[in-house]
Amino acid sequence: MTVHIGRRKFLGALGGAVVMRPLEAWPQVLATERPLVAWLSGSASRMAGAFADDFLDGMRGFGAIDGRNFDFVPRYAEGFNDRLAALAREIVALKPAVIVAAAVNAAVPARAATSAIPIVCPALADAVHLGLIASEARPGGNVTGIEPYVAGLPAKQMELAHEIAPNARRVGLLTNLRDPKAPPQREELAAAAKALELSIVEADVNSPTEIERAMERLGSSQVDVVIVLQTGLLLSVGRQIAEFAAAKRLPTVYGYREHVLDGGLISYGVDLRWCYRRAAYFVDKILHGTPPGELPVEFPTKMMLSINLKAAKTLGIGVPAALLDLADEVIE
Repeated sequence: MTVHIGRRKFLGALGGAVVMRPLEAWPQVLATERPLVAWLSGSASRMAGAFADDFLDGMRGFGAIDGRNFDFVPRYAEGFNDRLAALAREIVALKPAVIVAAAVNAAVPARAATSAIPIVCPALADAVHLGLIASEARPGGNVTGIEPYVAGLPAKQMELAHEIAPNARRVGLLTNLRDPKAPPQREELAAAAKALELSIVEADVNSPTEIERAMERLGSSQVDVVIVLQTGLLLSVGRQIAEFAAAKRLPTVYGYREHVLDGGLISYGVDLRWCYRRAAYFVDKILHGTPPGELPVEFPTKMMLSINLKAAKTLGIGVPAALLDLADEVIE
């Protein structure tokens, strides 16, 4: 696999705004006892484990190393979100110093399990409406983090689907509506489809075992292009989605570049790896005494366009030259 990075560079590692703490500062501050940092994810460990590694890499940037300055305990629901509540209670019983909820579907049960232990979420969404924070500027409770679900992004994905399949009349949506961040995406995609005079066929899934049935539904409904919503479950089964799309010759648009690395056609959205590295900033601040309610929620400032030319060849479609010129990342 060959990856070319375009001229428009996305935010690197921890971005220019982060001020690193010297390596010797951590042992001085935390010399008596190692704090416990817990990780809660609804996704499969195969996918979310890589994001945990990004978070730990971010912690190393602050001079904090797992097993030396803090202990790290992960829990994964493996795509079965109904397991998250029990896992959250299990984690709270361990009395960690901080819980890193990998996405908002993990943040909700974590917050239900504790209002005292700080919770950092690198992929917050609709957090005010869900009652997780009072406001982005002043969270006010025990939850803070990064909100990568930018208003207007789903509409851009619909425009992208129309661009790669200009003759499309029916658009398939692969949804995961039990995930709190999915319904707002669905509403925006429906509005964007109406503006483009496109009809929509939806297939909803809530566990990994339902993916095949949902994709079969989209294929049998003769949709011309598919948009996959941004949720942890759908991200964790990205390879399966890409394989089905290739077999049915369905151009598919995603919000996460990880889908493209798994064989998907095209994605437009934030760089999740940056979000998980940046989460280390919040954890570092909390472990050194800053209350989570005083740490404003942050937003990524740039989007990333990734294209898989091998997938395009398999699907028998040509990617417009204008899109290739705009791409931040082209995989061959």
